[in-house]
Amino acid sequence: MTIFMILLAVIGGALLSVQAAINGQLGSKVGVFRSAFLTFSVGALITALLIFYFEPKQTLTLLDVPKWQLLGAMCGVPYIVIMVLAVQRIGAAVATVAVIFGQLLMSMLIDNFGWFGNEILPFSTYRLGALICLAIALYFIYSSSKKTQVEPNS
Repeated sequence: MTIFMILLAVIGGALLSVQAAINGQLGSKVGVFRSAFLTFSVGALITALLIFYFEPKQTLTLLDVPKWQLLGAMCGVPYIVIMVLAVQRIGAAVATVAVIFGQLLMSMLIDNFGWFGNEILPFSTYRLGALICLAIALYFIYSSSKKTQVEPNS
């Protein structure tokens, strides 16, 4: 089951890269906020249908949970807006690896301190090594994309 969940997460990550590339192009044509609005509108519609048809009955509603847990919904807005802007300027690969670096760094802090009610998973040298490797990957991907950009003739 763990391998399956890892595979699903990899697929989710791949879809985020596709979404970023498409939204970057859309945002450059119709505007950053219109692109973000479309993403959330279509996402809300599809999610509503999934809830209606597939969500099992829960003992709590959104009104019953601690209010701070509802704040997670607001984290998607800056992400989408930032990615629409970033992909247009630095490309999908650099933007995606930078996002993954930010995700890894924050998730390690969340794990280490058990923030937001999550299980504590202590920081280790292996995790530090992974963070350093990803930082190096970000540097190389960014550096190679800078070198391959063609300067327009003046």
